[in-house]
Amino acid sequence: MATQFTLSEVLEKAVEKEETSRLIYENMSQRMQNPVARDAFQELAREEEDHQNLLEQYQRGQLKTGTISKEEMLDYKIAEHFNQPEISPDMQLKDVFLLAANREMHSYDLYTSLAAIHPQGEVRLLFEQLASQELKHKHRLEFLYTEVAFPQTDGG
Repeated sequence: MATQFTLSEVLEKAVEKEETSRLIYENMSQRMQNPVARDAFQELAREEEDHQNLLEQYQRGQLKTGTISKEEMLDYKIAEHFNQPEISPDMQLKDVFLLAANREMHSYDLYTSLAAIHPQGEVRLLFEQLASQELKHKHRLEFLYTEVAFPQTDGG
């Protein structure tokens, strides 16, 4: 049987997920020797913090148009969105990028699902915009992954 969650519970998990992503990206930016990778993780950390702030505004009731009741029961399949593999201190850089891209894919799926259950309005637009930004993050991380996993050789 599917687990049911209230919108309030889903929003709390989404805030936690954005905060965790921000902390991971800040930590990774400090570990990167490659300036492109360091800058990418710093930018991702800033954007995840912006996402967290938007979700917290919604939780506080500062976004009104297009909201639904926080007590309404919804099946978001949270396990699919929040289960992440363990991070190990000896991960290769390519695996770090792949893990981060996977996190962004799950965030995209979550925000797409949240947008789909909201009526047209400010909140649905917010979730659609967050989904779009997460997809951009995923694409950027996948690009960095391919650059590290498949480096160019001389003449190739």
